[in-house]
Amino acid sequence: MVCAVGREDGSIVEQVSIPTTEPSRCMPQILEYFRGKDIDALGVGCFGLLDLDRDSQSYGSITTTPKLRWRNYPIMRVLGTELGVPVGIDTDVNAAALGEAAWGCTQGLACSMYITVGTGIGVGIIVDGKPHHGMIHPECGHIPVNRRADDPMTRGICPYHGNCLEGLASGPAIENRWGRSPAELAGCEAVWALEAYYLGQAVCSYIYTISPERIVFGGGVMNQKQLLPLIRSEVSRQLCGYIQGKGLNDLDSYIVPSALDGRQGVLGCLTLAVQAREEARHEV
Repeated sequence: MVCAVGREDGSIVEQVSIPTTEPSRCMPQILEYFRGKDIDALGVGCFGLLDLDRDSQSYGSITTTPKLRWRNYPIMRVLGTELGVPVGIDTDVNAAALGEAAWGCTQGLACSMYITVGTGIGVGIIVDGKPHHGMIHPECGHIPVNRRADDPMTRGICPYHGNCLEGLASGPAIENRWGRSPAELAGCEAVWALEAYYLGQAVCSYIYTISPERIVFGGGVMNQKQLLPLIRSEVSRQLCGYIQGKGLNDLDSYIVPSALDGRQGVLGCLTLAVQAREEARHEV
């Protein structure tokens, strides 16, 4: 987990990384880091699923997660109680999307998306400056996608869905399919053409359903610079000219890399902290 202290103007004073082990080992380190920092509030961008229903007794808790020891862990309550400050919480990818909306390349847009492609695939959606939650929060990394007939992997790796986007296009899926890590496959055109096919297919679905004004990509897999142009080409091909929105006339400006050099998650958490502080002041 990344822990940082920042100011309201977006400047990051200091930052450390703490291994995400289990709550009994990880949380004391996090609390020790923040104690004595004289912080006004805390913003948390957390892996999930999360309970983000403010009327729920378990609001701010991690619910179902592959990290078994974190299941049903009340992370927001623990942090708020132990540190004595207001806490704002959202998913890690929503925090990154919020960071882009507040400080990055989606500022001023009514609707935008942030997609992270790494060990998993997550999607954050910002509508009118706020992360979209709905019933819980979007899990767009698990939408079904059509497996390409020549894919050498006969079934995706997601234990829940198999052939969902994450099961077919995440970093571990790439490694499972080809037997090497994405970094080791940088020069293999077939790898990235197939990856772009799946990601482009998903982006088309997001355009049809969410109609974002801009889509931002981040995450470790996107360090392959050849991938983003391939995704744009796939989106253009798979849309078949059906959508004629103004953004689609210039895909280089519509589907873009993060502008924040890996800071989008931390800056999104800073925004969550500021919002939590203001909400607490209004409640007094």
